[in-house]
Formats: sequence, C-alpha cells, structure tokens
Amino acid sequence: MATARLDYIAPWWTYWLHNFPHFNFTFQPVDNTFRPGESSYQQSLVFLACISAAGLVLSLLLLSVYLTSVCCCRKEEEEETKRPDSCCVSWTAVITGLILCSAVGVGFYGNSQTNDGVYQLTYSLHNANHTLGGLNSLVSSSLGSMEVGLQQHLNRLDEIFAARGDYVQALRFMGQMADNIIRQLTAMPDLSKAKVDLSAIADQTDYVEYYRWLTYLLLLILDLVICLVACLGVAKQSRWLLTMIMVFGVISLVLSWASLGAGTATAVGTSDFCVSPDKFIANRTKEFLSAEVTHYYLYCSQSLPNPFQQSLTIFQRSLTTMQIQIQGLLQFSVPVFPTAERDLLGIQRLLNSTEFNLNQLTALLDCRGLHKNYLDGLMGVCYDGVEGLLYLCLFSLLSVSAFCAMLCAIPRAWTLITSRDRAYDDIDEEDPFNPQARHMTFNPSRASHVHSFCSYSSSLDSQASPHPPPQTAAILPTSEYMNQSMLFGGNPRYENVPLIGRGSPPPSYSPRMRTTYLSMTDAQIRHFGTDFQQV
Repeated sequence: MATARLDYIAPWWTYWLHNFPHFNFTFQPVDNTFRPGESSYQQSLVFLACISAAGLVLSLLLLSVYLTSVCCCRKEEEEETKRPDSCCVSWTAVITGLILCSAVGVGFYGNSQTNDGVYQLTYSLHNANHTLGGLNSLVSSSLGSMEVGLQQHLNRLDEIFAARGDYVQALRFMGQMADNIIRQLTAMPDLSKAKVDLSAIADQTDYVEYYRWLTYLLLLILDLVICLVACLGVAKQSRWLLTMIMVFGVISLVLSWASLGAGTATAVGTSDFCVSPDKFIANRTKEFLSAEVTHYYLYCSQSLPNPFQQSLTIFQRSLTTMQIQIQGLLQFSVPVFPTAERDLLGIQRLLNSTEFNLNQLTALLDCRGLHKNYLDGLMGVCYDGVEGLLYLCLFSLLSVSAFCAMLCAIPRAWTLITSRDRAYDDIDEEDPFNPQARHMTFNPSRASHVHSFCSYSSSLDSQASPHPPPQTAAILPTSEYMNQSMLFGGNPRYENVPLIGRGSPPPSYSPRMRTTYLSMTDAQIRHFGTDFQQV
C-alpha cells in the first residue's frame, strides 16, 4: 500500500523555521511537534516572542545610553566647533529614509502574501465544510425516506394486499432491502462534528486575519508617514517636527519589535504544522473518524481502497432490487387492486429520489474533492502564508534598524540646527555688510531728505569747476545707509552713498562715482545740504 505524498512537499523555509529551538519558561527543550493544546508547546512559542521583547529592552537601553552621552558631550562639541559637520547627518537621513521605504515596500508585499494565503485556507475550509454539509444532508434525507416515507407506503399496501400472500411476501422483502439501506447509511461516519470544527476554524481564522491585516496596514502607513515627516523636518530644520518624530519613532520602534515577536512565533508555529500536517489532523479526527477513512482522504491514492465502497455497493444493490419489485407489483397487482397504484407510484418516486441521492453521495464520498480542498489549504497557509510572515519579519527588522538610526541622528540634527541659529545670532546687525540688513524696514520720512548721488552727478555735469576742493566723506548710520541703498534701487554693487573715511571696507564704486564725489565744491555742498558732510 503506497502512502507516499507526491503532490504536497513542505517548502524549505518551513523546515528552517521548524528547526528553531523550542524552550519553555524554565529553559527546558520542548518537542517541536505541532501541539497547540499543550501548555509546554504554547510556552515555547511565547518564549520566541519574548526574545523580541528582550531585543526591544536592549535597543531602548542602548538608545538611552547614546542619547545621554550626546547630551553630556554637547557642550564640549560646541566649544570645539561652531558649526558641526552636517555630512554625517545628511547621509544618515538619506540611508534611513531608503531603508524605511524599502521596509514599507517589503511589508506591503508580505501583508498581501499572508492575506492571500489565509484567504486560500479559509476558502478551502468553507468548500470542505460545504462538502461535509452536503454529505450529512444526503444521508439524513435518505434515512428519512427509508424509515418514514417508505414504511408508511408499505403499511398501507400491506392492508390492501392482505388477501394475497405472494404480494405481502414481496412487500416484506422490500422492507428487508430498506433495512439493509438503513444499516449502511447508519454505518456512515458522523461528519457533523467535523463540519462544526471546520466552520468554527474558518470563522475564527477570518476574524483574526482581518484584524491582523488591518493592524499591519496601519503600522505600514504610520512608518511611511513618519519617514515623510522626518524628511520634511530635516529639510525645513524644524525643531518641533523633529521632536514629534522622536516621540513617534520610539512608538514605532516598540510596535516593530512587537510585530517581529508575533510574526516569528506565528511563523514557527505554522511551520511546525506544515512539516507534518497529516499527523496532526489524524490525531484531531480520531474521535469521530476511523484511521482508514482519515488515511483515505489525506493521501487519496488510486491504490488505496475506498472505505465506503462496500456500503455503497450494498446500498445500490438493495435499491435496485426494490425497484424491480415495485415494477412487478405495478404490472401485476394494479389490475387486481387499483387502490394500490397510488402507494406503489409513491414508493417508485421515493426510490428514484433515493437513487439520485446515492449518486450524489458516491460523488461526494470520493476522496478527490476533499483532498483537493485539503491541498489548497496547505498550499495557501504553508507557501503564501508562511512566506508572507517571513517578509513581515524582514519588514520589522528593517524598521527597527531604520528607527534606531533615526533616533540616533535626530539629536545630531538638533545640534546642527541649534549651532546654525547661534551663528546667525552672532552676526552684528549694525554691520552694513550683513545680508540680513537688506531686509530692514524702509523709512520714507527719513529717506525723503536724502539727495540722490545720481542727481548730484547729473547737476555736476552742468557746472564747470576745475578745482574741486577735497572733502571728507560723511559717516552715516547703518540704518540710514541701508535706507538710502534701498531708496536708490538696492544695488549691492554700485552703492549711491559714499563710504570713504568710515573705517569700513570699501564698497564697489564705479570710477565715475568716485571722481564725481571728490570733485564736490562748497556751492554744491550748500545746494545739496549737509547729507554728505562729515559728522
């Protein structure tokens, strides 16, 4: 008898996960056979999840030590350099963003794969449940027809044919054939318990999978939003955005470790089942199914005999015999007993419907239908399901790495932003070459008394003064200088107010402006006022 399975081979990753060490809470090794009802096996899966909890505690501890060291060394770094190098922070932000985006992509794929695998499992369970429900319905219908409907017709015909012993004998023979059918139907295994189990498993699996899928979807969206907001905070150099990212980064770090623990425990437990599913199912169904029937449906080989074949054969032969008897009674008894025709036709219709039920029952009892559902469920949960869980574990690992790097880089970015703000605060606002001074408010009342040096240049062209006396340049306040610069167009290259003698670095003057200024006369000074006189 061949029992080898050629149509299902557990994937290699299930064997890899199955070989993970299984320990209980007392660090004692536990058998890795799938036994979800035993407390020792449950402890081994919880122990695997606790490893992720230990990783969470360790990562938080290391991050606390790192952040403490950064805060303690912050003053020393500020004394050494005024603007720390931002190259390391920039590259860390870029690499962290790439890792987190990759993790989100892997997570979406893994979540979809797991959902597809679980959907295939529940779909197969519902199909198998429908098949078992059909079997129970056919058996119940056939039993009801034989025990109630046929017996009523036989009792009435027995009264009608009371005067004919041969007809009564034929009715009793039909009763014996009906008893044979009832015995064969009663000997059928009671599949109602299996139907209830499959229905409960499918409904519970659908419920858990929906919330698992939704939880991972929200976690993926949260990670993606954190990545985008972190990039925005670094680009805008916003402290409150970085603070918010710091808080949500810690929350996401905790959730990533939790998802890693849950995913690992689920993947290992599912792999323990996938390595040897037949053994687990045989143990669960031994209370209401014989080992021969379970073996027939699990392996479904042509070399395996159908355990229901003998019962179906007796059913078919008894039914055929009853149909032959009814045909003879209709042919010979109706001319003598016309009142018997109604019951005889009723028995004939009942036998025809029972034969139809027998054909359906034979098709449903064949192993190919249930075995296909069984294989589809295994393929879904052991291939797509476990593969998706592995991708989700990879997503959790990448997220943990990305968030650890992000939490380490945010204090550096904070220091960089603080040093830049301090560097801007150190700039003298009275410095006329401060770029921020160009944004000072323009005072129209003060600027109305300022004469344009260009106007002076144009009037000078109309006056001939061959001996311009040397004049010293007027020293203007910074605000007045900038207002004049704004008044005359704000051109930073050729300024309209002379700065010679102010002790400031010389601006960019055109040669014509310098010659014009040095050639001013007393009359021209009186004409243009004291705006350019030295204070």
